[in-house]
Amino acid sequence: MRILLAEDEPDLGKAVKRVLNQEGYVVDWAQSGNEALGFLEQDASIYEVGVFDWMLPEITGIELCQWLRRRSIALPVLMLTAKDKIEDRITGLDAGADDYLVKPFSLAELLARLRALRRRSPEFKSARLQIGALLLDYDRRIVVLHPGEALEELIELTQKEFLLLRYLMEHPSQIVTRDQVLNQLWEVGAEPNSNVVAAQMRLLRRKLGEYGYLIETVYGMGYRFNRLG
Repeated sequence: MRILLAEDEPDLGKAVKRVLNQEGYVVDWAQSGNEALGFLEQDASIYEVGVFDWMLPEITGIELCQWLRRRSIALPVLMLTAKDKIEDRITGLDAGADDYLVKPFSLAELLARLRALRRRSPEFKSARLQIGALLLDYDRRIVVLHPGEALEELIELTQKEFLLLRYLMEHPSQIVTRDQVLNQLWEVGAEPNSNVVAAQMRLLRRKLGEYGYLIETVYGMGYRFNRLG
């Protein structure tokens, strides 16, 4: 899941980004309204949720919401603000925000509200994906073989491997390109090594191959995830 975080307070922004990364989210962090707008203009469709501070410099969080809604972009938005009056909340919601969190706030509550926004989103993706005997549970961060059976087995994956498997399971038997994988798993502006996608695919292929699942390299095109047999 990719989130656009627009927050100009460095300490808060770092804290929120850190906890979101720990939860498996890919976060593009903008520290001004103009920077956030640049991310949205580049491709708003890559984000599942926006977390906007109300009082951003240059362009406010309210104005970002209005920009989205004028273009009929249904990106769910959680507004962060120190404004706690009822009329302020009404202003934010009327501008197009979907939820409202008053500073200071608990990071645990922030995560809970993001989960709720995801569930309400028209683009919501199921937290549980299953192909054959392989089950990925996004909320519990586990991958299980033969769930609920006597042969049930947990497959240990790193965070990047887990997110990569989720993306492949969302596109079974389809070719996904290197650029698509980079856009899903790395932040905008990140410059991973040129072979990082191939390396991650090799590691995941090795772990899943013994269970009858294949990550096929389609030369010149990308990768395809299949169940053998």
